Amino acid sequence: MLKRITNELWEHAPFTVLGATTGIIIMVIIVLSDTLPQVFHISYPVFYVLHPAHVVLSAIVTTVMYKKYGSGKIWISILVGYTGSVGIATLSDSIIPYLGEILLDLPGREMHIGFIEEWWVVNPAALLGIIIGYWKSATKFPHSGHVLISTWASLFHIILALGTTVNWITILAIFFFLFVGVWIPCCLSDIIFPLLFTNKFAYPEHNHL
Repeated sequence: MLKRITNELWEHAPFTVLGATTGIIIMVIIVLSDTLPQVFHISYPVFYVLHPAHVVLSAIVTTVMYKKYGSGKIWISILVGYTGSVGIATLSDSIIPYLGEILLDLPGREMHIGFIEEWWVVNPAALLGIIIGYWKSATKFPHSGHVLISTWASLFHIILALGTTVNWITILAIFFFLFVGVWIPCCLSDIIFPLLFTNKFAYPEHNHL
């Protein structure tokens, strides 16, 4: 199992680097255009658009993976889809960025837990993703979109903590936290987590996504 997890992480690292790079490009554009104060003031609602979108895409892939390789029982699919999307999206979009904010000593650091703060948006988003995932079989587009949306959600969580100023060293550090915050959780929720409820880790390796 450890070899399988390592291989999946290695295969998905390049695209995650690309996703983190798009986040930094957005950050650089904001800084160079001198619009950080304005972006800071809209970061909270932007985060709560991107985070539920992340949850939907994650729930689709997680549910598809479990249904494809597991028993396909609907109640287990709901449990796996919800836990794998909401739980791990919270880790990716909120907890890891918050730890980065602590390490960077950002002035406005605060953890935003979507399924609690905006439960009426995030929880139905998970349910929508589970419903879509249970009746479809494709995972490539939702997984790719998941990586990008997760990167941007993490970015705007960090922008909420930046305040109205930032330096270039902090921007480089943000790249690292965007990469780690997306790379491990996204592979975990989309591939590893649903397969833990099946016997597919015992089979020859396949490229699922």
